Amino acid sequence: MTAETQDTLDIPQADPALTRDPQVKAYNGPAGGWGALKSVGEHLQHSRAPLTGVRALLSTNQPAGFDCPGCAWGDPLEGSSFEFCENGVKAVAWETTAKRVSRDFFARHTLSELESWDDFRLEDQGRLTEPMRYDADSDRYVPTSWDEAFALIADHLAALDDPNQALFYTSGRASNEAAYLYQLFVRLYGTNNFPDCSNMCHEASGVGMMASLGTGKGTVLLEDFEETDTIFVLGQNPGTNHPRMLGDLRRAVKRGARVVTFNPLRERGLERFADPQDKLEMLRGGSQTISSDYLQPRMGGDMAALRGIAKALFALEAEGRFTPASAFIDQYTHGLAEWRARVEATPWQDLEDQSGLARAELEHVAEIFASAKRLIITWAMGITQHEHSVDMVREIINLLLLGGHVGRPGAGACPVRGHSNVQGDRTMGIDESAPGFLIDALEARYGVAMPREPGFNTVGAIHALEAGQADVFLGLGGNFARATPDTPRTESALRRTRLSVQISTKLNRSHLVVGGDALILPCLGRSERDRQGPAGDIQKISVEDSMSMVHASAGRTEPASPWLRSEPAIIAGIAETTLKRVLPRRGIDPAVVDWAALASDYDRIRDDIAAVIPGFDDFNARLAQPRGFHLANPVRECRFPTASGRAEFSAAPLPETLLHQRMHAKREAGWLTLQTLRSHDQYNTTVYGYNDRYRGIKGQRRVLFASSADMQRLGFAAGDWVDLIGLDHDGKPRRAAAFRLVEYDIPEGCCAAYYPETNPLVPLESVGKGTDTPTSKAVAIRLERSARIV
Repeated sequence: MTAETQDTLDIPQADPALTRDPQVKAYNGPAGGWGALKSVGEHLQHSRAPLTGVRALLSTNQPAGFDCPGCAWGDPLEGSSFEFCENGVKAVAWETTAKRVSRDFFARHTLSELESWDDFRLEDQGRLTEPMRYDADSDRYVPTSWDEAFALIADHLAALDDPNQALFYTSGRASNEAAYLYQLFVRLYGTNNFPDCSNMCHEASGVGMMASLGTGKGTVLLEDFEETDTIFVLGQNPGTNHPRMLGDLRRAVKRGARVVTFNPLRERGLERFADPQDKLEMLRGGSQTISSDYLQPRMGGDMAALRGIAKALFALEAEGRFTPASAFIDQYTHGLAEWRARVEATPWQDLEDQSGLARAELEHVAEIFASAKRLIITWAMGITQHEHSVDMVREIINLLLLGGHVGRPGAGACPVRGHSNVQGDRTMGIDESAPGFLIDALEARYGVAMPREPGFNTVGAIHALEAGQADVFLGLGGNFARATPDTPRTESALRRTRLSVQISTKLNRSHLVVGGDALILPCLGRSERDRQGPAGDIQKISVEDSMSMVHASAGRTEPASPWLRSEPAIIAGIAETTLKRVLPRRGIDPAVVDWAALASDYDRIRDDIAAVIPGFDDFNARLAQPRGFHLANPVRECRFPTASGRAEFSAAPLPETLLHQRMHAKREAGWLTLQTLRSHDQYNTTVYGYNDRYRGIKGQRRVLFASSADMQRLGFAAGDWVDLIGLDHDGKPRRAAAFRLVEYDIPEGCCAAYYPETNPLVPLESVGKGTDTPTSKAVAIRLERSARIV
């Protein structure tokens, strides 16, 4: 690595897990502020194209610009000149880098060598530049043409005995237009095998809200944060995962709103925030307190905490100090009596034991709830990656319904999705269990019968590969090998494929995990100009944010290579070549879809979307509006498309025991509950560096955050190196080696570490009920002293 790289980001040249102790120093500043500005400069410089990055940033999240390739937080209707955050800068700099991975790079490095590189080093090599095919004889990727790549894919797909032997993965980065073409191609091919990144994150939000409200999407708009007086933040860390949210929380607090946070870890972004765009605040070195109250439940204890708040509210009602929204409840809901009976029958001792919170803490929050006129509850994966996540989501909705905080301004449910279009992909039909109305609409539009039986989700896809039920894997973005749980089994399963195809912008671990044939198909990034058709007309795409706002995105920088193709163009090329060979066998004319026409003009794709997907009437005209349009949510109008036509209270019991309770008898032997999480220099599986500024870590990722009490109880001290020992579903041990203990403010019995390094500890069989989402926020581990070589 260059001296510039070493100086700028303090990046080790060798494997940091084996050669480098982290610098651990408490961070005393606020989130944002000068620390964020310094980080922005460092990452732009590290890209070796800082001016290109700066120019791109001026177009980020702007009406005529491109949507940030990072998080799905909404854009304000009246934006500023700068609508990006620190981690958005990292994402844009990562994409606009001057570094390139060319055919010369692959000629110098075998896959066996690249497998020894860590995730940062792989992606830091730069942008992919041309299609590559794996050559097993030389153990290298070699150049291929687009036509040859499409033909190879068609060969494999046409040779399968059953379309269900192919898997079609989708990342949340894909645009609405790409996602629509992808699901259309795959369903015409004959399967609903759509493993998707949403299967691993917010599936419980969709399932739980659908059961309670009849919709799987959040019910608030960004403007509601300007009218609310109370916000509950559960199981999320916006300072790292969606930093622009901090600006909206800050503005709400400055208006007088209260923010009550539930999070096992003390996270700086939820404590104090300094807005880098507030010149006066920056000059004064000031900051804004975010959370008026900060509660630290045990991992998975949020449901018991919410039920404790409800129990306290019913007690306040008996004292005449709280009035449920009776008129709303009587007119619009069903099931209150059953839920209330369940709540009141739950002993306080059980609620305290499961939540890890004191009764007095929950009673205090209940008083805040009772005084709220407009309440928003917002949550993320700290809620959705547990065995009982659906019930936790439904308990959130129970509280909102009790106070009538649904269907009116300044109130509602706000699940914060992670990637920038993960919600839009599901809207477009990326769904292994697609609703019947979608299949009906597709059949009506194209006159072809579509598959209706459910396909494989993400965990199911890995099992299918293991069992020999699937032979071909296509990945539309993402990094499947690192995003999924149970890394050794996932990689072993992927090595069984006859063909793997990765549509990507950067080199990542999934490109190295191959079985038979393998292709890397490089695509345009969100920030790059997309020219299509004979005249090279610039195209725009669209995305949907967490608030169901659909808006346009058009890249402004020149492509990293003339050989890159857009995701819609790649999908159309694969589809046309494959379906010409497959559809005639079923008596279907391949010309049922003009793929070349769709790829040359995305307005035509949007015309098809308008004809098939509800809510997209006049799609092209409405997309031309500066900030796009809102997909109508019936719940905002107090219409609940459930079977009963009413919002449903859930009377689900608390889990009999949480993981920390089940392991209590073993805690003397060293058992802890681990949650996996991101560092601040990370977005999903993309690692931008080895630092985690807000948690005080520099130069290392293999760290384990634990309480001083647990370290003392287990015979360790801060700075010790330990191995993390988990259990397989059949009781066999599994190990993640060499983690440095770091003292942190976290409940006893709980600990935290970064993924994907800890993914090997998450059993493939440990999933949420009703979701198959890996339980990555509740992993049983014990510690052993590491044999790490210093």
